[in-house]
Amino acid sequence: MPVNSQGRLFVISGPSGVGKGTVLARFLKDRPDVRLSVSATTRSPRPGERNGESYFFLGREEFEDKISAGGMLEYAQYNNEYYGTPRAAVESWVREGYDVILEIEVQGAMQVRARWPEAVLVFIMPPDFETLRARLSGRGTEDEQTIRKRLSAAVRELKSAGDYDFVLVNDTVEGAAQALGGILESAKYLVKTNQTFIMEVMKDAEAEPVAN
Repeated sequence: MPVNSQGRLFVISGPSGVGKGTVLARFLKDRPDVRLSVSATTRSPRPGERNGESYFFLGREEFEDKISAGGMLEYAQYNNEYYGTPRAAVESWVREGYDVILEIEVQGAMQVRARWPEAVLVFIMPPDFETLRARLSGRGTEDEQTIRKRLSAAVRELKSAGDYDFVLVNDTVEGAAQALGGILESAKYLVKTNQTFIMEVMKDAEAEPVAN
C-alpha cells in the first residue's frame, strides 16, 4: 500500500444548479479529516459574512502582491473584483495530513492543475441536462433570462468534463456524497498523488548496492 502521510488536494467543479454545495455539505458532515478551502476576495463583506469563514477579505494591493509572489493557487476577476484561493492555508493543511477540497470554476481548476499537478480534479454532472434545467427553474429565485444564461454557461462547462480525473453524477445527494468518499479513497492509489513516496523508494533503491 502506498504510504503518504500528507493529505491530497481535490478540486470540485460543475455547472450552476448541479448541487456542488449541497453534496459537499453532506459529505463534509461526516469527514473531520477533510478541509474545505476558504477563498479570498477583494470585495467588501456582505451582512453576516465573517473574515476567514465566508472569505478572506483582502485589499486589492494585498491580493495583487500575493499573485505576484505566487501566493494564489488560482484567481480570476468578476465585476472588477478579485477572487482566488490562497496557497498557504492549503499547503499547511496538506502537510498536516488533511485532504483539502476546493470548490471552484473550470477556469480556476485548470490553473490549479498547472500549479499543483498532483491535484485530483472531480467534475460533478447532473444525470441529464433536463434535470439541470429543472433544478435551476425550481429555485424560483431567478428569471427566465438568467436561467437561460446559466444553462448556456453549463453547456460550455460540461465540455470541460473530459479534462478532469473523475466524473461524479449527482443523481441523489446521499449517493453523490458516498461516491465522493469513494473518489477520495481511490485517490490514495493514483500514481500522481504518490510521486513523493515513489521518489523516496527509488532514492533508497539507487543508494543500495546491488550485486551483479
